[in-house]
Amino acid sequence: KFLLSLSPLLGSVSSRVEARAGKAMQGSERTPNSAACMAGSSLKNARKSVMMKAVLVAVLCMAFVGSADANNKYKRGDNVPLYANKVGPFANPSEQYEYYTLPFCAPKEEERKQHHLGEVLVGDRMMKTLFALPFLVKFEDRTLCSYTLKSREIQTFQRAIDEDYYFEFIYDDLPFWGFIGDKEQELVHGENVTMYSLFTSYIFTIAHNGDEVLEINWEHDPDANLDITDASEPIDVHFKYTAKWVKSEHDSRERVREHKESPQHLEIRWFSIFNSIVTVLLLTGFLATILVRVLKNDMLRYARSDEEETLESEDTGWKLVHGDVFRFPNNKELFCAILGNGVQLLSITIGVLFLACLGLYSSYNRGALFVAALLIFALTSGVNGYIAASMYTKMEGQNWVWSVVMSYFLFLGPFFVAATFLNFVAVAYGSSSALPFGTVVVILLILTLVSFPLNIVGGITGRNFSTPFEAPCRTTKMPREIPPLPWNRSTVFQVAIAGLLPFSAIYIELYYVFASVWGHKLYSLYGILTLVFLILLIVTAFITVALTYFQLAVEDHHWWWRAVHVGGSAGFYVFAYCIYYFKFKAKMSGFMQTSFFFGYMGMVCYGTWLLLGTVGFFSSLAFVKYIYRSIKCD
Repeated sequence: KFLLSLSPLLGSVSSRVEARAGKAMQGSERTPNSAACMAGSSLKNARKSVMMKAVLVAVLCMAFVGSADANNKYKRGDNVPLYANKVGPFANPSEQYEYYTLPFCAPKEEERKQHHLGEVLVGDRMMKTLFALPFLVKFEDRTLCSYTLKSREIQTFQRAIDEDYYFEFIYDDLPFWGFIGDKEQELVHGENVTMYSLFTSYIFTIAHNGDEVLEINWEHDPDANLDITDASEPIDVHFKYTAKWVKSEHDSRERVREHKESPQHLEIRWFSIFNSIVTVLLLTGFLATILVRVLKNDMLRYARSDEEETLESEDTGWKLVHGDVFRFPNNKELFCAILGNGVQLLSITIGVLFLACLGLYSSYNRGALFVAALLIFALTSGVNGYIAASMYTKMEGQNWVWSVVMSYFLFLGPFFVAATFLNFVAVAYGSSSALPFGTVVVILLILTLVSFPLNIVGGITGRNFSTPFEAPCRTTKMPREIPPLPWNRSTVFQVAIAGLLPFSAIYIELYYVFASVWGHKLYSLYGILTLVFLILLIVTAFITVALTYFQLAVEDHHWWWRAVHVGGSAGFYVFAYCIYYFKFKAKMSGFMQTSFFFGYMGMVCYGTWLLLGTVGFFSSLAFVKYIYRSIKCD
């Protein structure tokens, strides 16, 4: 709605431009032909600019098609199609297949719903079913179909019931779920026998407000279950269904969703989040107080030393390394590529959360979020190239082209390899999670025609407009030798403890995110997620600054790379949580689901390391410049 509202604005801009150009053309009648040519050229350029804006708005609107709730109005008896989307094991959300891969009765002619990019990315493959549910038309036990299940088809249903298969239907853009059957153990002749039951009588309960569908629920009639325990002989099956229409006490789908969110559950969740945030802020404030007092004492001591002009070795701690603290790190290309990717991932996260807080995503459709992330990634590639080339030029690097190319592929390269491998796994399983060839081509076109050129343009801009690195102190020619460090000041130990506090700020909300992404719960509280993300950035910045100070205090001036590792250390804790969640919280199994979980979560943790490492470095850089600017350097 927000994006569509920009269309009238573009129209008014276009009309104003044409009016001004018309006046210029009228004035050109009394001037030489060159003026008319300039007016015509300005009109053409203005139209091109407006058209480019219109195309951008159209692309964004297409990205969110289907993401908002449908507001279709119906009259009694109007046909509302029911689409079958997918089936799969309930515990393995990534392992999903088309509905009619199971031997249900299918229409003679296949009629698929037109999918937008977001639906394809999440594996939606909607096909029209034989169910007929006209608006406000009630009926009971209407026959859907009757046919004979062969032995192989019975075994297929049995395997599906063993794996706890569920199905997803779509009715007026509202998804709902159900199970295909059930099983239980019975004692027969002294032996435990698994009894299989196939659900054959579906009951649809649809809530409405008079002219709109607000909610739909599914249940089955247990008295009509079909026993399919014996697969040795064919079995006749008769499917039927019932439609119940009820008047809703709510007037919109938003009200229905708000009612489903239990107030008590939200209060508990808010209390848990608030408790975690307060604990983290108290610890952070405690450490900040200590750091400020120590730093203040250091500056007073150094100022007194300068006034007394004592050149003896009274200078200790971080002032002694003023000639080495701004010495550029090794592997400049890789270092700058990390910073470029970190800033880009930060921009993507902020953009996605901002759009989510505006309510542009439907809680029922995650595809819109994926499309938004893809488009924002492509449009922010210029930021990646700009930061990488700018920092590389500041560090007096010579091979800036290689730095820009490395910055583009540092995150995208491993992600592309992992996604390609997982797509081949999905193809081998025959899963609908596999992306079609056309979708892969569209994504590659976005990356090659939009993302990569923007990265190169950003790199060129960053190189040409980069300013020299402003260091408060001169760097000596020979690096100062670092004294032996205690074990608690080593890189491994500091990285291990640095991520604990940032992770403690997010682990509660992380469970709800996992339950949504790798489960079947809907996530809609993006405001809480944004708040937690801001706290994560603040805590990461402070922890990195504190550990950088402690590192300089023992005369260790190799802080550049350590600031990145310390800042990004929360990514290792997130990966450890992934292992814990997979083993103890989820019930995932099988090679496909395991590879999808650890493949994509591995990339998420890698991106977390890049993002938070960049935040930690720039925070430490600002801190180091501040403290060395406040003292006299020889």
